[in-house]
Amino acid sequence: MTGETTVRTAVRIHGRSTQRKALRALLDALPHHGGHLLVAGEPGLGRTTLLRWAARSFRAGPVLHLGPGPDGGAHVTVEQLLDTLRAASAAAPVLVCADDAHLWDAPARTALGRAVRRLSTADRVGLLLSVASDRAVAPEFARLPVVHLDPLAPSGAAALLDDATDGVAAPAVREQLLAEAEGNPALLVALARRLSPAELRGHRPLPRPLADAAVLAEVAGGAPSDPSAHARDLLLTVAAAGQTEDGTDVDAGLVHDALRRLRPEPGPGPRAEPGPAPRAEPVPGPRVAEPVLGPRAEPVPEYLVLAGDRLRFRSPLVRRTVHATATPERRRAVHRALAEVLETGGHRLTGLLHRSWSLGGPEPAPASADRPAAVADRLAAVAADGAVPAPHRLRATAYARAAELTADCARRAERYTAAAEQALLAGRPDRARPLLAAARDSAAPAALRGRAEWVRGVTELRDGPVGDAHQSLLLAASLLAADAPADAAAAALAAADAAWAAGDLSACLATLAPGPPHRTENPAPGSDGPADARSAAAHTAAVVHDHRVGMRALLEGRLDRAGAPLGQVVERGRTEGRPETLLRSAAAALLLGDVDAARRGGARALAAARQLGSDTLVPQALEYLAYAELRAGRHPQARTHAEEGLRTALRTGQRNTAAHHRAVLALAASIEEEPDVVARHVTAALDTARRHGLAQAATLAQWAAARADLGRGRPFDAADRLGLLVLPGPGRGHFAVWRLAVPCFVEAAVLAERHEDAREVLTDFADWAAFGADPQAAAQLARCHALLAPADHADALYRRALDRHDEAGGDFERARTALLYGKWLRRRRRPREARGRLGTALAGFERCGAGVWAAQARGELRALGAAPQGTGTGAPARLGLLTPQQLRIARHVAEGATNREVALALGVSTRTVDYHLRKVFAALGVRSRLELARTVGEAEQAREVRGAGESRRAGSYEKTGAQH
Repeated sequence: MTGETTVRTAVRIHGRSTQRKALRALLDALPHHGGHLLVAGEPGLGRTTLLRWAARSFRAGPVLHLGPGPDGGAHVTVEQLLDTLRAASAAAPVLVCADDAHLWDAPARTALGRAVRRLSTADRVGLLLSVASDRAVAPEFARLPVVHLDPLAPSGAAALLDDATDGVAAPAVREQLLAEAEGNPALLVALARRLSPAELRGHRPLPRPLADAAVLAEVAGGAPSDPSAHARDLLLTVAAAGQTEDGTDVDAGLVHDALRRLRPEPGPGPRAEPGPAPRAEPVPGPRVAEPVLGPRAEPVPEYLVLAGDRLRFRSPLVRRTVHATATPERRRAVHRALAEVLETGGHRLTGLLHRSWSLGGPEPAPASADRPAAVADRLAAVAADGAVPAPHRLRATAYARAAELTADCARRAERYTAAAEQALLAGRPDRARPLLAAARDSAAPAALRGRAEWVRGVTELRDGPVGDAHQSLLLAASLLAADAPADAAAAALAAADAAWAAGDLSACLATLAPGPPHRTENPAPGSDGPADARSAAAHTAAVVHDHRVGMRALLEGRLDRAGAPLGQVVERGRTEGRPETLLRSAAAALLLGDVDAARRGGARALAAARQLGSDTLVPQALEYLAYAELRAGRHPQARTHAEEGLRTALRTGQRNTAAHHRAVLALAASIEEEPDVVARHVTAALDTARRHGLAQAATLAQWAAARADLGRGRPFDAADRLGLLVLPGPGRGHFAVWRLAVPCFVEAAVLAERHEDAREVLTDFADWAAFGADPQAAAQLARCHALLAPADHADALYRRALDRHDEAGGDFERARTALLYGKWLRRRRRPREARGRLGTALAGFERCGAGVWAAQARGELRALGAAPQGTGTGAPARLGLLTPQQLRIARHVAEGATNREVALALGVSTRTVDYHLRKVFAALGVRSRLELARTVGEAEQAREVRGAGESRRAGSYEKTGAQH
């Protein structure tokens, strides 16, 4: 049995909703007018699949599949082609599909291009063309509207793999397949089909390399072939140089110098013959004028782009195919030439990497500087040298290559583990996991196995079930205890972080239990020096110890014992420059309720992580910053940090961190008039939280959904949601988060007439307020008591709450208290006092962007007959909620401008206009451009009326003053 029996050949289209929407728009318009689209993408991204989908979906008329002819010729003139298409469309609209038009010869492409230009919209002919983007687009098609196909997003690729394999792939195998395919759907399916059922289920090792030359050439349609030996060498040299650049662009000067070594200029004496060309079938395609490279003015092949002094392949798949299908001898020669150029220029790490790729695997060899074992040792030593400037990604590649060349099992496992550490720091957990799998060796020392488990646990903490992370980190702590006790303590603290994320209080306390005293280990190889290394290690150990002691005391309710050690962690963040220590400082500040210190620590950690190129720590720093802004009531700032954090977390494969950012975004949006945004972020956060056991993120997301209900005047729904979080029972929310939701629950419960439930949670909340870790809690407690108090006590409690808000700061919470107080005053027929409180609430909500709560304040003011200055009733009243940019866009659209015209007028992109226009529609409650025009017109008319009235009043005042 082969792997082909495991993988289904027919699978659904995944991750192409945007492209199908564009094709559907063309199909829907064909009964009325013609049109054309060009579908472009590298091989394997699904151009043919999309054209077939469009052909199946078209029901209004016939579908013609156009080809260049059996021998590549056009065989028809432009007039004949036009006559045929027009005759076919006379009775019904026609869809014409021309797949792989880049493979046609020049006459056929010219005929098709001219026909497209001469067809009018009245002909009711729709043309769908597809071309590969691994080469320059032929001039005949350059002006057609394009639908680009990009690699699938991780979620789409995962769904495709599960669909193709019926979900039987083992998790580790699944991760490796997704990482190797790099979002290319055809490559992903081909890789899965290559595996046997035993390999797919993880019962047998995977073949190496996973994507070999045959698979890559199959998906790419063969390797590029060129009659010019220089072009073949140029393609291979750029592909080889890209091995150290992660497939991005490479220095054209480096490539040129390597080519000179590979193919010396003619001179006296015999000239070395070039090595054999790559064994691949030629791929026909258009020859397009390209820039030139080198003193001999050799043209750059169409598969490459020369931009300034950088060269890159148009297609990552073609780059990989060129490298894999070259003969081993020629590939090694190219790497050797690159190594010589780089080593001459002082680039030690990249030069050694290319030197290692010019060798074979680990094998006995005479004592030599270039034998595999010697190169592996030098490569690992340079990768560990902190004085050598290199990104974490490059160090990971170097360690992994050193491991491949290492025969000793223990040293090989050590180097694979170091590679996994660097891959994790580079924000590539997908690459760290297979490296950790390769590092497994039962004969390795306990300390080495402990390091591997530590990396595995941290990887799962950011992108996996946190229960698994907790166990891996505990195992790491036990394995490291004898030889590296300080590292063991750090692993144990990370295990406590995992238990915290899971909401497991008992496990968190057990993990934080006091351990034996630790000593400072010897400095790591490549450190700045023994003294500096010992000082840094001692500093880190002290931070870990203080954080552990303070965190446990806090969870035990002993604030008197928690303040001093956590305060020490915060203080060290004022002088520390390493992002890990700064993140601990920000976390400690949040535990103490010092949001200003948390913001400082988070901001410094973010700057340090960016400066060091540690992509994996950037989203964590943004997470602490976002939480600090939320605790301070600065929702717009929290949203800004969380939006960037979400993008970075998704890019670096940190789904757990992304779930926390989505929860923050849901909380920020819950005070605005964006219920659909809240629902989207809540759904996404809960999806990951439930699968990975993230109790903290789940509690925050559910609180956000309930707060959105409360802001929109749905207290019964809010009370039902929040009751599950805050009332005692097995479903209660995260132990450190549910108290933050109590004030919302009390408000909703009072409105829903669940007074006893509200009183039940206030005892715990009073203890929390007395704890002092939340600066808003004392004011919120007074507000909750006011909601439940009889009339003769409520007034004083509301005033006390407002006084406490003045001490704590925070616009949003103070405005909420003022709103509730104003409502209470209005219902007791104290309109003048109510007007003052409601006006204060409205100003506070508007300042912090709480649109949904500002609408409540306006409604109360209108009920008093005192509409706020500058507002009327209905949608025009909300025009003042728009930002200046949104107001400008709304006015342009109201005047009849298209989105493109607005973009040109304001000097922004159409995407920016689309984004702001959606915000405008949501804020004003309109559903069409016509309604928007009417709303803006009414608001402008009302403003003119008010202006005329103010002018009359001013004139009357001046006249009266003159009389006096």
